[in-house]
Amino acid sequence: MVLSTRAPTSYQLVIEVGSPVRCDVGRLGVVDFPAGTYVYTGSARRGFEARLARHLRATKTLRWHIDYLLAAPGVRIVQIARSRRDECRLNQSVKGTVRVPGFGASDCTAGCGAHLRYLGPRAESLLTGRVDAG
Repeated sequence: MVLSTRAPTSYQLVIEVGSPVRCDVGRLGVVDFPAGTYVYTGSARRGFEARLARHLRATKTLRWHIDYLLAAPGVRIVQIARSRRDECRLNQSVKGTVRVPGFGASDCTAGCGAHLRYLGPRAESLLTGRVDAG
């Protein structure tokens, strides 16, 4: 078996929303997020680690849908997983519900519905935290 030496291009953020949050999410408008665990799937072909570092920063220009959620009080990233899998295939592998149609999927052509999935109020992370070979 030959493992790919390609660098990861996709990632997943496991996000904990400690209590219900209402926030303006750019063009999506005002959105209510119930407390619980969410998984956001994104990608970066260039500047991959810089993108992840940006998500972790407390202060940043709000540019992407995920920026608005991460800037809300009581919201934090609890886990990051890197992957070589296609962003949409990775996203579609997450069990969970779409609470905000279109979130993080402005340029999605695979019919994902959203790249943010709600796992529930007390979900355990399903991510390994390791780069997968797929």
